[in-house]
Amino acid sequence: MTKKLVLLTALCFQFFDLNAQNTNEVIEDAWIFLTNKPQANYYIENPNLILSSRALQRRARQQIGINAVDTPVHQAYIDSIQRFEVVIKAKSKWLNAVHVQGTQQNIQALANVSFVDDVEFANRSLNIAAKVLPVSETDTLSKFELVNHRSTENFTYGQAAMQVQMIKADYLHQNNFTGQNMHIAVIDAGFPNVNTTSAFSRIRNNNQILTTYNYVTANPNVYVGNSHGTSVLSTMAGYITNQFVGTAPDAKFHLFVTEADNYEGPLEESWWVEALEKADSLGVDVVNSSLGYRTFDNSNYNYTTANMDGQTSFIARGANVALSRGMIVVNSNGNYRSSAWRIMGTPADNQNVFSVGAVDANRAIGWFSSPGPTADMRIKPDVAAMGANVKVINTNSGIVTTNGTSFASPIMAGAIACFWEAFPDKTASEILNLVRQSAHLYQNPNYDMGYGIPDFELAYNQTLSLPNNKKLQHVVFYPNPANHNVTIKLPESIQNGTMFLYNNQGQLVHNAIIYQNQLLNLENLSSGIYMYKISTINGDLLGKIIKK
Repeated sequence: MTKKLVLLTALCFQFFDLNAQNTNEVIEDAWIFLTNKPQANYYIENPNLILSSRALQRRARQQIGINAVDTPVHQAYIDSIQRFEVVIKAKSKWLNAVHVQGTQQNIQALANVSFVDDVEFANRSLNIAAKVLPVSETDTLSKFELVNHRSTENFTYGQAAMQVQMIKADYLHQNNFTGQNMHIAVIDAGFPNVNTTSAFSRIRNNNQILTTYNYVTANPNVYVGNSHGTSVLSTMAGYITNQFVGTAPDAKFHLFVTEADNYEGPLEESWWVEALEKADSLGVDVVNSSLGYRTFDNSNYNYTTANMDGQTSFIARGANVALSRGMIVVNSNGNYRSSAWRIMGTPADNQNVFSVGAVDANRAIGWFSSPGPTADMRIKPDVAAMGANVKVINTNSGIVTTNGTSFASPIMAGAIACFWEAFPDKTASEILNLVRQSAHLYQNPNYDMGYGIPDFELAYNQTLSLPNNKKLQHVVFYPNPANHNVTIKLPESIQNGTMFLYNNQGQLVHNAIIYQNQLLNLENLSSGIYMYKISTINGDLLGKIIKK
């Protein structure tokens, strides 16, 4: 996205609010990585303190446990760090790190603290063992003649028809997978007028916006800032009768702002990771991030193309964790093709981020769409969707034509959410593999489009044909986590089965014949996480139950 289009002079972000420091001293950004989390076991034993019920259910469906990575940064360590005359600007539980600003001397002093594992400066020349850190993408918003395309029997997509139908997302909609049971987080620069304009009235009236938080201003108001986020959101959630429908019109949305209009620095990466961790804790399924980083206001912090290895940047390392928590992160690949840089930015370089390139209506690669490979020669982008002469909705509910992988990404993210809704028992990794396998270049990927343009009709039908996928094989336990009693809801096609319940040491603690909508008593079980296997005529169903 484009940065610094609007200067929010009325906002004081206090990036350098170090009153104790001499104003002539250079203020540096750095990450302080910590050695451990002394209270980790407490949170692991009480997961409802750190993860919502929906997040725990998403973990259980994918058989993902809870470990120290999920637990908060130790508060006593944070308090101690602040005594070193540095300011803590952000923190990451996944990476067990805090982002600080201060003088080089004060930051380096932290390296001698017993609970500090590593000090990493954003200016890599200051590091003993050099590591790294971002420019946002440049999407061009320009108005062209608008063309109407064919519509489906369920939605009249109007001017959005081409971008929806190119990847066959309309087929998912026709099968009633419109994102209704899915949560999508959008991490961007701002969502002005989403709370007022008619194009978003449908998601407002249906209470589809669940969470908002602005990490830049530290308050819930996301309806400010650059309008890039408004346009991005419109490709998934926008709705204008007979004129425009997004790819996930019935999904629930969580909106986060991590981009500042008058600042380009490493702190935005840390805010982004914080937002991603928050999305995980809320139970979000799919995250769209139409952001990319390569250069900063302070050129000492700039990346090189050699740093695009998926492991160097703080944001890439944070993004890498998300898939292991059961979330899918979809990210724009970048708009640098015609520049000297050419390749993707970060976090699109990470192997666990599903990055998206842009094509035009003729399925040709966009003139701006960044190619791969990564610095370690991996295929990027992963796939492609329409992003050249694509239709978006602006802050006045007008439909305009624009360019950018920033819009190919959410078009894909919305479709992935609808596809996952159809097969909720698939893991995040399985869903991404199924999407790749449906793409037209799957057998012969390249560095322009990756595995190509996915076909969600093909993906849906291929997945249905897999063993044990004749119909949705999904067990619901509610409530989960539970106190004493939990109700078991089996798939509609299954009336009974044999349930085996195991503790975290693999010991069988309960087995019985169960029936549809049966009440299971957990009163005699200790608090903790239990694995279940339900053997049925259609195969085994696996998952987890959490006893409070």
